[in-house]
Amino acid sequence: MTGSLKLRRRRGITSKHCCRGVVLRIAILAGVFLAVLVAGTRADTIVLKNGKRIAALSVVEDGDKVRYETAAGQLSLPKSIVDHIERGPAGVIPDSPASNAANLAIAPPAIESDAEVEKATVHDGAIDRNYLSHVESDARSGGPKANERAAGALHAASQFELAHGDMDDALNDERSALNYVPDDPTILMNVAYLHLKRSEYKASMEYLERARRVAPDDPEVAKLEGWAYYGMVKLDQAVAEWKRALAITPDPEVQVALAKAERDSREEQNYRENESIHFTLHYDGTAEPALAKEMLRALEMHFGAIESELNYTPPDSISVVLYTQQAFADITRAPSWVGALNDGRIRVPVQGLTSLTPDLSRILKHELTHSFVQQKTHSRAPVWLNEGIAQWTEGLRSRDNAAVLVQVYDEKQAMPLGEMEGSWMQLPSSVASYAYAWALANVEYIVRTDGVGDLEKILNSIGEGNSTEAAIQEVLHLNYDELEKETVNYLRKTDM
Repeated sequence: MTGSLKLRRRRGITSKHCCRGVVLRIAILAGVFLAVLVAGTRADTIVLKNGKRIAALSVVEDGDKVRYETAAGQLSLPKSIVDHIERGPAGVIPDSPASNAANLAIAPPAIESDAEVEKATVHDGAIDRNYLSHVESDARSGGPKANERAAGALHAASQFELAHGDMDDALNDERSALNYVPDDPTILMNVAYLHLKRSEYKASMEYLERARRVAPDDPEVAKLEGWAYYGMVKLDQAVAEWKRALAITPDPEVQVALAKAERDSREEQNYRENESIHFTLHYDGTAEPALAKEMLRALEMHFGAIESELNYTPPDSISVVLYTQQAFADITRAPSWVGALNDGRIRVPVQGLTSLTPDLSRILKHELTHSFVQQKTHSRAPVWLNEGIAQWTEGLRSRDNAAVLVQVYDEKQAMPLGEMEGSWMQLPSSVASYAYAWALANVEYIVRTDGVGDLEKILNSIGEGNSTEAAIQEVLHLNYDELEKETVNYLRKTDM
């Protein structure tokens, strides 16, 4: 069976968001979709005794711990709360699509923990809050040892919450640990790390500066300060801190981050800079200054609209970079069909443009939406939801694609949403086009049926650490299969 899709081909990269700003009509073979997905990347899955599942790039059993790699770096769980581990073939971790500046491949600072305190704090798949209350009570009336025990217990709780994507509680517990050991550099760095994961770069610097006063030669402080400066688009400072960290001790994570920052710095050393309330715009000296001003005005307009729809305001200024076509290709290293990209910075090639076009304005709104979704959910929103929302906000609708999407679904070749959560990087362009159209259709159904407010609730739930399917179940009372079925019913009416 063949059909055709009419859509803008949009981004499909786990660590980056991208879009192409021309309308394409692409012939697709429905049978390709399932085959590509079956061949897609998988990872190990840790299944806890309480039924929760944690996806990881790799899992290693180490004594009484289970250690695993995630987008947050290496984390660990007590083996006592693990039911079993499901092994998958090596591949890319199926994490959020927004692995940008907030998701640099940098692990949280390691801390020596008391095994007994850790086991008492986290057991049977949950945090023992009674035990936490007990050790905190002891600390209030005890000495340094009691303080260390309370801080260790709160840190263990924070690590457990981080492993489960509960960034808010993880940050609250890690900050509470500082009440008992206010000058502990590792706890200070872990608080800073959680702010970095939340794209709160300025807030992280407060804790890193305190840590540096206590431990001026600790390479982990320089490593995290480099990350904070990179997030604030202070590239020279980021490069300096990462070089400082490497001068103290070799570190592969820092090497990768430094190479990325140096590429940006070399390209942008002669760039001009404009600012507005919510944006910092960098652009090649050959670009039209009038275009830069128009883009800032458009971005501020789009910012207000998205802020209202999603009921969220990103905490820090958002960086936008305008490139020539060649510089865009060299810096982003994105597939040739990518026409704009958001990897924590909105990157747009504008060669030849002298004024803001409607297509460019829509691209900016699409990419800006990704910044909102990424920060609102702490990088936990899956690709399909992120792309669906971005297409919806820029004004795309499913009418032209409804018949093909219904046909693909009826022939049982539709991509399950669960298979669309992770990277689309390896999808052929025709299949990626289908993925964008299907993602938009599901988001469109949600908005048309229940309103934008339900999208906001779903994103809030994901940001609190729930899986996307659990968030949808909570808000819409539908699982993935039911959402897909209702979306197709909506498309049947749309195509009438």
